[in-house]
Amino acid sequence: MDIQLQGIGMTSRRTRERLVQRLREQNISSQAILDVMRDTPRHIFIDEALSHRAYEDTALPIGFNQTISQPYIVAKMTEVLLAAGPLKQVLEIGTGSGYQTAVLAQLVESVYSVERIKPLQVRARERFRQMGLRNIHLQHTDGGMGWLMMAPFDGIIVTAAPDQVPEELLNQLAIGGRLVIPVGDSQQQLQLITRETEERYETRILENVKFVPLLSGTVR
Repeated sequence: MDIQLQGIGMTSRRTRERLVQRLREQNISSQAILDVMRDTPRHIFIDEALSHRAYEDTALPIGFNQTISQPYIVAKMTEVLLAAGPLKQVLEIGTGSGYQTAVLAQLVESVYSVERIKPLQVRARERFRQMGLRNIHLQHTDGGMGWLMMAPFDGIIVTAAPDQVPEELLNQLAIGGRLVIPVGDSQQQLQLITRETEERYETRILENVKFVPLLSGTVR
């Protein structure tokens, strides 16, 4: 494997093992997800100056007032999304650094990821190429609108918080599909929404979280 992907020192496998152990202690139990979290080179998804902090269990800045999510939150949201079994087609709202996207891409058949900030999308695409991930489809668009042309989705994961759940995303969820989304302004809650029938959705509150807000419009 490429030495940059393998990492050395503070980005080495031993450092990653410590992160995985912390995730286990926080009740992440899926071995498949823990393996992917260990093997995904988080340090390539952040600025080189911060790479020594890549395997800390914390969110880090990636520019444009955005962050790369805390590893625990990435693992938790992924575990909740996949809890009912394997998924074929997943929509991600907010590619950001591409870290959550890369984790998902190793666990599901196809990831469709939308990002409103073009430079972030360009960098993420290069990281996916570097990792050899070929099942990720990217679009530069307003995230709240989803990706109607590719709907319905077995799963939707949202990495920024709207004040309320966008109707467009509920409509793009397949029956039986799962939506994992942080909702709220100053007080945010991570929610799991399952589409039971054409008209009925079940909502479960998972825990309190802190995400950047889900904004509309695009940035070139």
